[in-house]
Amino acid sequence: MKFPVPVPVQELAAQYGAQVFGNTGFLATGINEIHKVEPGDIAFVDAEKYYNKCLNSAASVIIIDKRVDVPSGKAILVHPNPFEVYNSIVKSYRPFNPLQQLISDTAEIDPTAILEPNVVIGDHVKIGKHTYIQSNVVIRAHTIIGDHVVIQSGTIIGTDAFYFKKHKDRYEKFCSGGRVIIENHVDIGAGCTINKGVSGDTIIGEGSILDCQVHIGHGVVLGKRCLLAAQVGIGGKTIIGDDAVLYGQVGVAQNLKIGAKAVISAKSGVSKDLEGGKSYIGYPANESMTKYREWAALRHLPEFLKNFYK
Repeated sequence: MKFPVPVPVQELAAQYGAQVFGNTGFLATGINEIHKVEPGDIAFVDAEKYYNKCLNSAASVIIIDKRVDVPSGKAILVHPNPFEVYNSIVKSYRPFNPLQQLISDTAEIDPTAILEPNVVIGDHVKIGKHTYIQSNVVIRAHTIIGDHVVIQSGTIIGTDAFYFKKHKDRYEKFCSGGRVIIENHVDIGAGCTINKGVSGDTIIGEGSILDCQVHIGHGVVLGKRCLLAAQVGIGGKTIIGDDAVLYGQVGVAQNLKIGAKAVISAKSGVSKDLEGGKSYIGYPANESMTKYREWAALRHLPEFLKNFYK
């Protein structure tokens, strides 16, 4: 999530009662989770085993729970509860505003777009030219939808990220400050759900097609011209390359990378990164020819054992 204007770290330190060290004159340009930080971003860390990962990331400002050596050029904000500060910053730029009407006054909708009855459009949504949105679709705040997009009935775009911090006795929800971006010429079936990013963007690439009842997790980046059949589920922050095909009921775990032009057969379960340009099947998903040979060998196993023990 980028700020409307850069924010001085001294100002943040004063606002949240933190101590600032390192580049105390730095101006932060955004805030992001560690998986998606860019130069200028704020990130947070509150577990010592992740200190090095965060301090050596692209983040320029790190909120941390104790004083450490500051990497060159960075600033650190020391606060006993970094998660609380992180969540508070996100909430200040993405405050909770319940809908008061079907279509927000702040939405920007091209006059050529077609919206059927009972479409719900949240704050600061942008909808492009010749886009067609069927009845009972819900599009939550800050979503951006391109030109010539089709969204069928019952789909919900911009749902909160499924992202929680675990405490001993409870889970605490991350405030979802990210967006969903639907690029041009995307076709989305009925009953789909697309989570917004925690602080980054969930992106559906140009020309991609989603069948009915597809779920896209927070911060997923789906490439161009991808094809997702019914009941596919993709875990948060996974990146899928252009022209990939995922057939029905494929499940993809979080934080993975699937290469361009990969083809994954129905009901497969993806638990690790997959190279592009290959076909996969099974659980866990593996290259199709390898799996077929394994299954063929298993069919002959009873006969082999019978002969072996004669």
